[in-house]
Amino acid sequence: MDNQMEWSRARDELARTLAAMGHPVEFADAFAKQLGSPKAIRRMTTYLRQAKPRTIEEIVDEMLAISAEIDAWRDKKESEQANASYTAYLNRKRTDEE
Repeated sequence: MDNQMEWSRARDELARTLAAMGHPVEFADAFAKQLGSPKAIRRMTTYLRQAKPRTIEEIVDEMLAISAEIDAWRDKKESEQANASYTAYLNRKRTDEE
C-alpha cells in the first residue's frame, strides 16, 4: 500500500506541475501509467520544472525517452541474469565432469 501512496503522490505532483505550466492535468495519469514507477514520475516532474518545455509534444518526447531508458535498463538486467545463470550452469557441468 505504501508504494501505491508514493505512486499517487508522485502523480499528483506531476499533475500540479503540468497545471502550473498551463497543460491539461489529464495527461498526468497517462504519463504516470506509461512511466510506471514513482522514481520515473519524479524524474519527469523534475524535467518539466527545469527544462520548461513549451509544447505537449516536447513533454511526450521526454516521457518516451525516459520510458526507453527504463526498458533498456530492464533488458540489460535480464540479460545479466541470464548470463549469470548460464555461467553457473557451465561451471556445474564442468565440475560434474571432473
